Amino acid sequence: MALQFLWSFLLATLDVYALLIKRGLPNSILLSLFVVGDWVTATLSLAAACSTAGLTVLFDKDLNYCDQMHCRRYQLSATMAFLSWVLIAISSHLTLWLLASECFSQN
Repeated sequence: MALQFLWSFLLATLDVYALLIKRGLPNSILLSLFVVGDWVTATLSLAAACSTAGLTVLFDKDLNYCDQMHCRRYQLSATMAFLSWVLIAISSHLTLWLLASECFSQN
């Protein structure tokens, strides 16, 4: 999730810069980079969410190890990871839509 934090911080910094200069960033190459970066971070976030959910099931159902560990925290962590993935996926789709509309408006 550190990669996701760095990626989001970079995008937020670019957004603030665009607001300060009162211009958008209509560069298609830059938008393509954003789309690919969002896809990569979305894929890694989904992998992290699935592994967290898998460990939760392993501890809870298979090993019956929950009375010794904090399974509620693992379940909450898996839920938050999936919620984070959903939000990243929405962002990725919106960025792809923005890239497509940018490319078609230039023709």
